[in-house]
Amino acid sequence: MTHRLRLRVYYEDTDAAGIVYYANYLRFIERGRTEFVRARGVDQRALREAEGIVFAVRHVEADYLAPARLDDELEVETSIESVGGARITMRQEVFRDGQKLFSARVVLAALNEAGQAARLPANIRLLLH
Repeated sequence: MTHRLRLRVYYEDTDAAGIVYYANYLRFIERGRTEFVRARGVDQRALREAEGIVFAVRHVEADYLAPARLDDELEVETSIESVGGARITMRQEVFRDGQKLFSARVVLAALNEAGQAARLPANIRLLLH
């Protein structure tokens, strides 16, 4: 399943040249991941409160292909590549009018309250597959 999140580029997202500052793509895809897991039925706050588990980015591979600019309407596409015991790998892409601007592979780790790797509960793994 691919999740799509639409968003608009605001002035605060851009640099002095009027293009999206590179680090803001990471913010955009963070929103995409959050909405993806919410759409799959995973309540991250409840997961933290009940199981003491949170998701943390462990690794990102990013390709910046073309610039987005002020007032552009973007679409963030998020999909699961794999789900392991304590790891989730996602593919994310940002498009403007069908043109791919940014692509990333993101590895998330499930962590317990001590910051150590934690096994994802079986029901969460099923929701994410």
